[in-house]
Amino acid sequence: MGNCVCNGAMLQCSMGVAPSSLAVIPAVVLTSNAPQATIMDFKPMVNIMPFGMCNSVANPATKRPPPVVFTPAPCVPNTTSPWTPGVPTVLVGNLPVLNDASQLMCVWGGVIKINMPGQFVAQV
Repeated sequence: MGNCVCNGAMLQCSMGVAPSSLAVIPAVVLTSNAPQATIMDFKPMVNIMPFGMCNSVANPATKRPPPVVFTPAPCVPNTTSPWTPGVPTVLVGNLPVLNDASQLMCVWGGVIKINMPGQFVAQV
């Protein structure tokens, strides 16, 4: 059984150097007095904030002309699909809620995980 994820949850990308937080907009349902997240809260720079610097070689911003081939660049999340798997049996606004076992893929190869769900009371 996992914890419900809500606004302010701490996230970490496998290619990023710093943690980030989840922004849930708008609030349909509250969990522990914070907006409950769904699998559709994946939009870059709206829901998913930068993770400091990006270390992915797939990110075109990290490529530099020779002789310097790779240089970390500021993170700009590039998420194009919803969180998986979510909790398909618990819906908020006809969308599966997000739990702390869900993951999100960045186009640049990073895997975004939930380090801290934002609350520890509600479980799904």
